[in-house]
Amino acid sequence: MDTGTHIVMGVALGGLATIDPVVQSNPTLFHAVLVGTVVGSHAPDFDTVFKLKNNATYIRHHRGASHSLPAIVIWSFLVSGLIYLFVPEVSYLHLWLWTLLAVVIHVFVDLFNAYGTQAFRPFSKKWIAKGFINTFDPYIFFLNVAGIAAWALGANPGITWVIIYSVIVLYYIKRYMDKREIVKKIHEYYPETKSIATSPTIKQNYWRVAITTPDHFYVGRVENRHIEIIDEFLRVPLPESDIMDVAKQDKNIQSFLNFSPIYRWEINEQEDGSTEVRFIDLRYRSKDYYPFVAVVQINANLEIVTSYTGWIFSERKLQSKLVPSDSSL
Repeated sequence: MDTGTHIVMGVALGGLATIDPVVQSNPTLFHAVLVGTVVGSHAPDFDTVFKLKNNATYIRHHRGASHSLPAIVIWSFLVSGLIYLFVPEVSYLHLWLWTLLAVVIHVFVDLFNAYGTQAFRPFSKKWIAKGFINTFDPYIFFLNVAGIAAWALGANPGITWVIIYSVIVLYYIKRYMDKREIVKKIHEYYPETKSIATSPTIKQNYWRVAITTPDHFYVGRVENRHIEIIDEFLRVPLPESDIMDVAKQDKNIQSFLNFSPIYRWEINEQEDGSTEVRFIDLRYRSKDYYPFVAVVQINANLEIVTSYTGWIFSERKLQSKLVPSDSSL
C-alpha cells in the first residue's frame, strides 16, 4: 500500500488498541502504543532510504528483506524498544504486541497489490503479488479515515473497528472474486496461458493485465469485464552473445531481472558504434507507454558506458538519465 494508507491504518490500530484494558487505563501507555502502531505500520518501508544510493539498489531491496519474516520481528522490537526508552514506566509487553501487530498488518496488506513482497524470506525469495488491490485504494483509505473520525467523535472503538474491518474484509473478498473471474475468462481465450499478472486501478471496473503463453506476451485491459488485447509480443529468449553477457553484468539490469517476471528486450545499434540493450516490463502499461525499464549502453570495446533502471514516462526523460555523468555505476 502507499504511505498514506499505511499511516491511517496505524492510527486506526492505535484506536483499536483502546479495547485493551491495560492500554485504556493508562494514558501514557496509550500514547506510546499509538506512536508504536503508526511508526510500526510504516517501518518496513524505511528501506526507501536505498533510493539515496541509486535506483538499482532500491529496486533490488525494496519490499525484500525489510518485509521478511525476521524483519517483522526486528522492526517490532526496534520500534517498541526506542519508544520504551522514553517511557520505561509503561508495560513493554503491551507496547511490543501492538507494535508487532502494526508491522504484521503492513507486510500482510502489501501482498495483495501488483508490486508484492518477498514476505517468506529467508525460506523463499519468490515475489508474492496477488494483484487484486491497488497500491492506493480510496475505499480502504477512506474506510480507515471514517473509522478514525468516528472514534475521535466518541464512538465505541471496539464496535467501530469491528464494523470497519468487516467491511474491508468483504471488500478484499469482492476484489479477489473480480480477479478470479478475469483470470477465468483469460484462460478461456488462451488455454495455454502460463501466467497472468493483474494490476487493478483506482477504477473498480478497470484492470490491466499481462498474459504469458508459451510463444507470446499479451498486454491488455479489462473494462466492465470485457477483455481487450492492446499489444502482442513474440516471446524470444535472451540471445547468447557477448553484448548480452556484458549487459547482464550491469547492476541496473540485474535489479530489473530480479524483480520483473514479464518483460521483453531490445538490442539497438547506435550511430557511434555503441549498442543499447533495453528491457521493458510489460505489467505497467500506462497511456501507451511502458514506464518501468532497464537500459544499458555498451561501447564497441564491450565496456558499459552508462545504464539506468526505474520509472520513466517519456523517451526524452530516459535519455537524460543515460548521460554518463548521471550514471550510478
